[in-house]
Amino acid sequence: MNIIIAGDGEVGFYLAKSLTELNHSITVIDPHSDLLKRLESESDLLTQVGDATSPEVLENAGVAQCDLFLAVMHEESVNLMACIMAKKLRAKKTVARISNVELTASRHRQMLQELGVDEMVCPERIAAKEITNLLSNTVATEFFDFSGGLLTMNLMRLDSNSAVVGMSIREITQTYSNIHVRIVAVLRHGETIIPHADFVPQAGDMVYIISRPNQMEDVKRVVGKSDFAIKRVMIAGGGRIGRFAAMTQEGKMDVTLVEENRQRCEQLSGELHHTLIIHGDATDMDLMKEEGLSSADAFVAVTNSSETNILTCLHAKRLGVRRTIALVENTGFITLSQDVGIDTIINKKLITASYIARLIVKGDAVRSKWLSGTNAELIEFRVHKHSPASQHPIGELRMPDGATVGGIVRGGVTIVPRRDTQLEVDDNVVMFMFPHVVDRVAQLFE
Repeated sequence: MNIIIAGDGEVGFYLAKSLTELNHSITVIDPHSDLLKRLESESDLLTQVGDATSPEVLENAGVAQCDLFLAVMHEESVNLMACIMAKKLRAKKTVARISNVELTASRHRQMLQELGVDEMVCPERIAAKEITNLLSNTVATEFFDFSGGLLTMNLMRLDSNSAVVGMSIREITQTYSNIHVRIVAVLRHGETIIPHADFVPQAGDMVYIISRPNQMEDVKRVVGKSDFAIKRVMIAGGGRIGRFAAMTQEGKMDVTLVEENRQRCEQLSGELHHTLIIHGDATDMDLMKEEGLSSADAFVAVTNSSETNILTCLHAKRLGVRRTIALVENTGFITLSQDVGIDTIINKKLITASYIARLIVKGDAVRSKWLSGTNAELIEFRVHKHSPASQHPIGELRMPDGATVGGIVRGGVTIVPRRDTQLEVDDNVVMFMFPHVVDRVAQLFE
C-alpha cells in the first residue's frame, strides 16, 4: 500500500516507522528538513519537505498514486485542509487527526466526507475513554474490548499469590477448563512472548488475557486480583484529555482537577459543574498533599510533560494511591514506567496507530489495538466466504510464528480456540501478532 503521512513531529515519525515494519511504501511530508534528515538516516523512507496543504508539495509526494493519506499534524484545521486537498488530487482514502469532538457528530462527519475527509481520529477522546474504562476496571493495567464487548483483553501483573504462577499453560488450561480464558502473550523483562503449552508464568509477568466479560470474577480469582471501588479521583492536567476524563467521571465520583494555567482553570469552571478545580502546579507536593492526594483512590496525570506525569504518579503511589494512570508520550519511557510501578500508561501515538491499523491490513479488520510496552498488536478480523481461514481447522492454517488466535465470536457466542476449531463464515476472530507477520495473517482473512 502507498501511504503518505503528513506530520509535524513525533506522531508522524512514529507512524512512519511502525507502518514501514508492515512492508508498506511510506512517504513523509513535514515542514522541518532537519527532522526529515534524521528520519531518513534511521529508516528507509521517502520524505518531502514542505506544507501538506500545498498542491505542489502533495503532487511531488505522489498523492495521485496514494492509497491512504494520513494527516496527523498538531493543528486539526490544517489536517482537514490537507485531507481535502489530497482527496481532490486523487488520493484514495484520507484520515485526519482531530481534537474537536463535535466534528465526529454524524451531520458534521457526513459534511466532511463530502468534502474529502473519509475518516477522523481523535486520540484525546479515545484516551479519555480508556481512562474511564480503567477507573471502572481496577484489576487490569490495560483494557480493551472486541465484538461489541463479547470479548475483552486485560493486561494484568501476576503477583506471587497468583494461582497460575508456577503452572504451565497446559496445566492452567486443564485446571480451569470451565473458564473461557486464553493467555495470548506475556511481557517479561521488556520481552514479549507468545506462550506455548509448556510455558510457565512467573511472578512479576505482565499477562495479556482474553476472556468473556461475564467471567471476569473467575479470572480475577485465578490471577489473584480483587477489585476496589474508586470514589475519589484526582486529575493533573486540564487539557483535552483531562477535561474529557473529568466530564465523564463527575457525578459518578468525587473529581478534583489540578491545572497550572489560570485562564484554562476559568474556562474549565464553566464546563465542569461537579469537579473541584485547583489552580496550581501538580509537581508541588505540598499543594497536592494539602488538596488531599493521599486520600484519593486514583490519580490520573495527563499534563503536557511525560516526566511530570511519571514523577507525580510515583509520588501518588508513595502516598498510598491505589490506581495511577500516566500520559507518556515518549514511547521509550513506557516499559520503564511500568517497571517502576505505574499502573497504566496512555500514549497518543499508540492510540492513533491502533485506529489506523485496521485501515491498512488486507483482510476485513473490524478493530485493532497496538499494545503498550510491546510492538505487538491485536486485530479483530471477520471471516468471509472465500477466506482461506474458513477452509481448514486452526491447527492446519499454517499460522506464522509470531501470531496466535486469541478468541472467536460466532453468532454472539464466545469460543475459546483449539487446534481442531474450524472457523466459519461471519466469525469474528481476534488475533495477537507481531508486525512482521501481519500481512501473512491478513491474507488468511481476505
